[in-house]
Amino acid sequence: MKVNMHEAKSKLSALAEKVWEGETVVIAKAGKPYVDLLPHREGRRPRKPGRFKGRIRIADDFDRTPEDVVKAFEGEG
Repeated sequence: MKVNMHEAKSKLSALAEKVWEGETVVIAKAGKPYVDLLPHREGRRPRKPGRFKGRIRIADDFDRTPEDVVKAFEGEG
């Protein structure tokens, strides 16, 4: 469902109910999507960096591009 900013201001309670029922509500400004109305969810924890430390391995040649791939991109192959 897409509503303009003025309509969203005057019908916020009804729109919030629709969101809680699972409907997607997009609020538009000047006819273009501006914001999404989303339900609040308790219990979201902040992201903790380093959660996968020691579990991910990157190959030694990860940043080396094979010569045949370079030639293909340059139109030589």
